[in-house]
Amino acid sequence: MLIARKSPFSGKVTTMEIDVTDEQIDTYMSGKGLIQEVFPDLTADEREFIKTGITPDEWSYIFGATEG
Repeated sequence: MLIARKSPFSGKVTTMEIDVTDEQIDTYMSGKGLIQEVFPDLTADEREFIKTGITPDEWSYIFGATEG
């Protein structure tokens, strides 16, 4: 599914192809589960994008590269 989110830092709308269902998105957006429970198979970067709209590149640019 193509997900579009607006970054809180840049204001830019970015899209990312993420393997989720409409039902999962609806469940998470309605507050019926923690993001890691609703999307257990996604990477941390994919969950961060769904939650905040921050892409991995933007995260690295703003906060620096993370180790490990």
